[in-house]
Amino acid sequence: MKKHQILIWVSVFAITMGIFEGSVVVYLRALYYPSGFNFPLVPFNNLIGFTELIRELASLFMLLSVGIIAGKNFSQRFAWFLYSFAVWDIIYYVFLYLILGWPESLLTWDILFLLPVIWTGPIVAPVLISILMIILALVIYNFNIKTDNKVKILRKEWIILISGSVIVFLSFIWDYCRFLINHISFHEFQSRKISDKLFDLSVQYVPESFNWIIFSCGFLVIVSGILILYKRLLNLSIN
Repeated sequence: MKKHQILIWVSVFAITMGIFEGSVVVYLRALYYPSGFNFPLVPFNNLIGFTELIRELASLFMLLSVGIIAGKNFSQRFAWFLYSFAVWDIIYYVFLYLILGWPESLLTWDILFLLPVIWTGPIVAPVLISILMIILALVIYNFNIKTDNKVKILRKEWIILISGSVIVFLSFIWDYCRFLINHISFHEFQSRKISDKLFDLSVQYVPESFNWIIFSCGFLVIVSGILILYKRLLNLSIN
């Protein structure tokens, strides 16, 4: 299969997966949020909660598998994983907007992920990260074509990209973790019934503020990592 055909078919996979995931959310909201999604979360049984965790984990493995299949080396597989993840995430919100008219704006809050704790934030934040993921993936993809699949991400570049990602991750869990700290004592954290306490709190949680400072720092670190990688690969392709 030609390289650009791989790009087309990975895009098709990511787009259809975004539609598929969005469809599941449409069903869930019809059942649990007939008047429209809003915080706090409605109570749901343990089976539904466990199923949602499994679904999220399965989604990650689906995206990882397509990256492994499409790529010929580690950098390509990483790039295809990033690309499919980012396209999936953006299409997911586009589909929900077309079907439900939600989100009302890019500043609408959403639950972004459930592992290892609840991630929340305005939708514009994960969309911006998805755009960076697409840019990074296309940089790796294009230079792999120019250098005959010889692109490698150096340790320094990995450190910068991973550090930025960790900082962004902290911004997504910051508000929820602050909520937990305010409502769970140190003794309760050590209790065997902590899972029950976390479940009870999850249906009381209402996001208050998004830490844009932490997010912006992580965003800029990732941007710098992409620019450093791009500059090095550009020099490599010229020489």
